[in-house]
Amino acid sequence: MGGGGQQTEPAEPGSGKAAGVYTWEEVQKHRNRNDQWLVVNRKVYNISQWVKRHPGGSRVIGHFAGEDATEVFAAFHPDQKFVQKFLKPLLIGELVAAEPNQDGNKSAGWLQHDFGHLSVFKKSKWNHLVHKFVIGHLKGASANWWNHRHFQHHAKPNIFKKDPDINMMDIFVLGNTQPVEYGIKKIKHYPYNYQHHYFFLGMLALRRLERVEEDLAWASTYYIRYFYCFVPLYGVFGSLALMMFVRFLESHWFVWVTQMSHLPKEIDHERRQDWLTMQLQATCNIEQSFFNDWFSGHLNFQIEHHLFPRMPRHNYQLVAPQVRELCEKHGIPYETKTLWQGMVDVVRSLKTSGELWLDAYLHK
Repeated sequence: MGGGGQQTEPAEPGSGKAAGVYTWEEVQKHRNRNDQWLVVNRKVYNISQWVKRHPGGSRVIGHFAGEDATEVFAAFHPDQKFVQKFLKPLLIGELVAAEPNQDGNKSAGWLQHDFGHLSVFKKSKWNHLVHKFVIGHLKGASANWWNHRHFQHHAKPNIFKKDPDINMMDIFVLGNTQPVEYGIKKIKHYPYNYQHHYFFLGMLALRRLERVEEDLAWASTYYIRYFYCFVPLYGVFGSLALMMFVRFLESHWFVWVTQMSHLPKEIDHERRQDWLTMQLQATCNIEQSFFNDWFSGHLNFQIEHHLFPRMPRHNYQLVAPQVRELCEKHGIPYETKTLWQGMVDVVRSLKTSGELWLDAYLHK
């Protein structure tokens, strides 16, 4: 319902006219699959039909249905004037003046990551084009697949059913909530109390094999070039074995770099926290050194990367002191670990989650 007896009938999407004012209670009623509103800069938008055409995918925008998406909107869109032409037809009103904001209460692999985050060129289309070339032609993977998963991860990190990076296909149980839920329901797809052991063999489940259907043309050039170069040297079987071995090494490297900043952190269901709190609770940094910067491609600054996903990676170290100071000022934990501690915590967190599952499975 509209607030304070003001106009309550929403404008038809497409009119571009703000017809009413709404309370958060009204906005939050529209978070269903076929009925979705969100707020950007206190303006209320009906995105129910737009989500299917959203360039970043329907899920990443749908995760913020019924919420204030102001900060994530700014973090993900480099050219906000350009985006406004898509928002304007969706405008149906604005928040009641008395309603508070809810957004702020408090290598080739690395190269494709930069283009995927629109961090290189000012024009988004150039970033997207080069991203497809690098991840498709140089790595044999799918840019659309990467965008679909990775943007959701940044929008809702460590939140079940919204962050694809913690969807482990029931091979692992994570955090303190999921293991107990699985234990109580007597779900046992694997011996989860030993997951900290088979983690070293199951990293491909965390990394996932990229699907190339959507970018088959780009990816096919990688495989044609690869087999053309290596089959004469190693034969078909040898070339396949080499490719799998390199993928295995890459998976281990990638998983350590990403998971030591997320896996030991809080993992739970949606709690609709503000942007800053949500990102800080789901991420931590690995201390800076020449080796750590090289090993992680400057993604040892995961806190800054999640707060400013479009910022070039080599600039994170410049803004980190300011972010740390801001967190200290407002009493928000800002965690930095050694590389060794980060790796140890991954195994320790898996062990703890496995023990929680076993206790619930046997005794609840």
